[in-house]
Amino acid sequence: MSLKLVIFDVDGTLIDSQAHIVASMNGAFEGLGLTPPAREATLSIVGLSLPVAIDRLVPGMDAATQSALVEGYKNSFMRLRVENGAALSPFYPGAREMLDRLAGEDELLLGIATGKSRRGMEHLFDMHGIRPLFQTVQVADDHPSKPHPAMIEACLAETGVDTSHAVILGDTVFDIEMGRNAGIQAIGVSWGYHPVEDLKAAGAERVLGEFGQLEEALNEIWGTA
Repeated sequence: MSLKLVIFDVDGTLIDSQAHIVASMNGAFEGLGLTPPAREATLSIVGLSLPVAIDRLVPGMDAATQSALVEGYKNSFMRLRVENGAALSPFYPGAREMLDRLAGEDELLLGIATGKSRRGMEHLFDMHGIRPLFQTVQVADDHPSKPHPAMIEACLAETGVDTSHAVILGDTVFDIEMGRNAGIQAIGVSWGYHPVEDLKAAGAERVLGEFGQLEEALNEIWGTA
């Protein structure tokens, strides 16, 4: 039996954290007396590591200000998490049920490749009780920002799964490009932060309209019934 690996992005794919992300970014900018980016601009960089994301939002910013914004974002994110808990980071409909179902398949392994920090990911694990479902977890602290393939390469190395038996599920072109850069297939989702047409243009094999379509998509990719 050949093991197969499904790698999940987190924000915008499993977890609807847009309110948390936007509020944290606004808090970071306002803390320095700067005008926050438009909501659409902030959501467009979800998935990137924080320094890369800030640089895309404000190109050419000096290093000291960029560093202050990164720390301001982290502080705002933590404060809001303490104040609001799981209310700011709920699962998308069907996400938890799908994770439980896939985790019960003997030939399937589950992984995470996220732009979140390890501290943020561990908090999410604790909050939702899903840590045991994943055999490999890659976070922004340990890798270059997406779409660099390092996260996926680490997932494959830790699980011993071949590229032909691995899939990444994500909501942004960064996820899709990361998958392609690593030589695995990529599936997009329509409920996240990047438009469906952009995901398809980036090379998504297919784009799901709901979590209930994931198993069928995996069966089509791997040729199983």
